[in-house]
Amino acid sequence: MSKEWFEHLKVDYVQGFPAYCGFEVLHVAHGIFETRLILRPEHRQQDGFVHAGVMATMADHTAGYAAFTTVSEKHRILTIEFKINYFKPATGKAIVCRSRVINDGHTVIVAESEVFAVAEDEEKQVAKAMVTLFAVSADKLAKSRP
Repeated sequence: MSKEWFEHLKVDYVQGFPAYCGFEVLHVAHGIFETRLILRPEHRQQDGFVHAGVMATMADHTAGYAAFTTVSEKHRILTIEFKINYFKPATGKAIVCRSRVINDGHTVIVAESEVFAVAEDEEKQVAKAMVTLFAVSADKLAKSRP
């Protein structure tokens, strides 16, 4: 993969809902994508912890972009399935997600995402997701859009 492709993915990642949430890209390499979210009050649930849906979105989206680093620009990545385990409530000033491809298949790609809460420059792992993704031709996907 080219450096230009990685730079494109950094920009592409923060569009739509992920941009609305405030996700930002920290690091990109082949099979690796790392992101961060500086927490705001609207990211929290009724007890003040980071909402599980925020962490699930981050884990899924970041894994998708880890998969994107392994395919050409002629492909798009779609999630087939994901499972997430929450270990403890997330608190602090930010959350970080580190995703890596663990099975680089031609069409089906599997990635894992680890989510960490950051408080006082200390990280604590709060969740882990396994994400199964599908690499589909961009042309084929464009034909199926409404």
